Amino acid sequence: MSESAASISSIPADEQTPFVRWVNDWGGAVVDGIVAIGDMAIFTWHMLRWMFSRLPSRGTVLINFYQVGALSLPVVALTGTFIGMVLAVQSYAQFHAIGLDSRLGAVINGTLVKELGPVLAATMLAGRVGGAMAAVLGTMRVTEQIDALTAMGADPIHYLVVPRFLACILLIPALTIMADFMGIVGGYFYSVVILGIDHAAYLNHSREGVTGFDLFSGIFKSIFFGGIIAIVSCYRGFHCEPGADGVGKAATTAFVYSFVLILAVDLFLTIVLNSIYSLYPNGTSFL
Repeated sequence: MSESAASISSIPADEQTPFVRWVNDWGGAVVDGIVAIGDMAIFTWHMLRWMFSRLPSRGTVLINFYQVGALSLPVVALTGTFIGMVLAVQSYAQFHAIGLDSRLGAVINGTLVKELGPVLAATMLAGRVGGAMAAVLGTMRVTEQIDALTAMGADPIHYLVVPRFLACILLIPALTIMADFMGIVGGYFYSVVILGIDHAAYLNHSREGVTGFDLFSGIFKSIFFGGIIAIVSCYRGFHCEPGADGVGKAATTAFVYSFVLILAVDLFLTIVLNSIYSLYPNGTSFL
């Protein structure tokens, strides 16, 4: 720390001017953020090193696969169905006004496959699984179970983090496909059965409006979302503050940080994938 910074921090709070307090508060927040990013990068590197050097036991992995994948299917399917119906309700008035009712399927299915399906599955996973991961690992940190694993010679990151990371990145594509499928079914049901849109025209425009590259881009983005959820949730659990209040805070911040990062990464990946598609439209037609 420089002499000027040290002199500012040594001034009592009641003697600091508003500008000095503002600089002190924001400077501390920036430094804490940089330290947290570096600490999370080291945490991620340690996890990746263990994952590529020695995989965890089959029993540990399968338990996490069940908790992340099988138990998340009902909520993802139900939410995807209602999202598809909501899209049909919100879009019908505008399309009906210009006589393009049958085009509704292309809009609903394209929106689901490219954006809403991956983000929806990731949000459900962050809320149901990410918060639980942070709470479980935070409780283990508070009750010193993680320290006990270290004392017994087991690496807690290899035993606790790697199985959860593998479960998230390997199973979130399946959850994304489920969200897409149920959303398409929900949109079709409301559009064709309730609104009375022609069945053949609806399916024909849906087929024309959604390409294989759209499906690929949604699944590709979901892998990054799963990695974000696992890393952020496990990191917050490992660095949980003492007490029950700290466990609750870790679970809450894990969901909030994961959701914000999912949206930021979604924006970046969408720009990159759209740029690739615009540069090589013929090269992606086989997807």
